[in-house]
Amino acid sequence: MKNTVTKKLLLGAVVLPVLFSGTAMAGEQPEAYASDGRGEVARDSSGDCWRTGYWTPAMAIYECDPDLMPKPEKKVEAPAPAPAPAPAPAPYVEPEKIALSADQLFDFDKAVLRPKGKETLDELVSKLQGVNYDTIVVIGYADRLGSDAYNKKLSERRAAAVKSYLVKEKGIPADRIFTDGKGEANAVTGESCKGNKKTKALIECLQPDRRVEVEVAGTKAIVR
Repeated sequence: MKNTVTKKLLLGAVVLPVLFSGTAMAGEQPEAYASDGRGEVARDSSGDCWRTGYWTPAMAIYECDPDLMPKPEKKVEAPAPAPAPAPAPAPYVEPEKIALSADQLFDFDKAVLRPKGKETLDELVSKLQGVNYDTIVVIGYADRLGSDAYNKKLSERRAAAVKSYLVKEKGIPADRIFTDGKGEANAVTGESCKGNKKTKALIECLQPDRRVEVEVAGTKAIVR
């Protein structure tokens, strides 16, 4: 009977170190949790980890005591960049119409540009700097002296002469210039000039009707 008791005590002495390897051995670092024979943390019937007598909060591990572990810092995401501002719409410039005196551009009853007329057109082109123009419309007019057919042809030739100068001398694309001749239509003087004879007074009175209108439509860049 005595021998039997001795064997049970020895068996207990062998099993306990296997089930609870968390017991500190001489010269070894004490472990906070007991481990089973597979080297995993031993758990009770409730699923809780078995702590050894050496356990302290500082030795807690996440799988057994997650509440004691420091909370992971929340990653602060950088704010999304502000959307790029929408490009400002291109400034719109109302079509500009300039009425040039035909007597300034041409000799009376002629369709050949005078030197003074070329200077006038040069000034007009200089004003187009910075303007993205789509179309330049050149319309010639004549006074009421002479036949309708003659005045129509004369106004067309004058408009064509202006276009030719702008294209050949100023480098403006021909497909951007539209020309037309209206003859004696749209008279500016109305009925203020009396008579039909080509007197000097009547010719001078009708001078505003002899004109070339240049209309430019486009957008102008704004320099900031």
